[in-house]
Amino acid sequence: MRSAFRASGNMQALVFALLACTLIAPALADPPVSSIRVTGDAKVTAKPDRVQIDIGATTHAPSSQEAAVQNARQVDAVLAAVRKVAPAAVLRTISYSINPNYRYHPNGGEPAIDGYTATNVVQVTVDDLAKIGPVIDAAAQAGANHVQGIQFTLRDQDAVRAEALRQAAAKARAEAEVLAQALGLRIVRVLTVEETSPRVGPVRVFAGTQRAAAAAVTPTPVEAGTLDVNAEVTLSVEVSPAAR
Repeated sequence: MRSAFRASGNMQALVFALLACTLIAPALADPPVSSIRVTGDAKVTAKPDRVQIDIGATTHAPSSQEAAVQNARQVDAVLAAVRKVAPAAVLRTISYSINPNYRYHPNGGEPAIDGYTATNVVQVTVDDLAKIGPVIDAAAQAGANHVQGIQFTLRDQDAVRAEALRQAAAKARAEAEVLAQALGLRIVRVLTVEETSPRVGPVRVFAGTQRAAAAAVTPTPVEAGTLDVNAEVTLSVEVSPAAR
């Protein structure tokens, strides 16, 4: 009996201890934090120092093999011309296809294959923007019949983006200071920082099909313009009453 009584007493003590912890826990919890949340944005304008030009050649022939051979010969001539005017250019094939051409009967029925079309598109990356016009002209004269697009970008995007983020963060902090002072508060610490701006993207200039010319009388003019790098920073700061 004495052993059973001791066990019962221990159980009661444990229950009382748990109840005490439950009652004390809310009192020990951190009080709610007063905070201000602001968003700062910034825009840094930079001149692009890299261009990517998508140059291609399309050929037609009765058979797929002939179309491929003609296309390879034409593209080789185009790439040789590009390398001549821009030796430092980086060349990368981004698209290649051989597709049948169909002739459709006016009275219906199964369409018939009427030759093949081969297309090869190469992306030319150049860091000397003065080479844009000469590259396009040289490619066109060598047999390129497509200039699908021109993209201006930055070699060091991270540096420009970092500057935009610095300005956005400083603007958010300054706005938080203004709000806190206007409300008779002071900033205690930064609670959270969130960067919500998109990554830097290239500026694309669309260009139409370029037909090969016997001679380029006037160089192709292309203006690079500028790139706008945007940044947005959301800041949450803890505030407390300002000392009087």
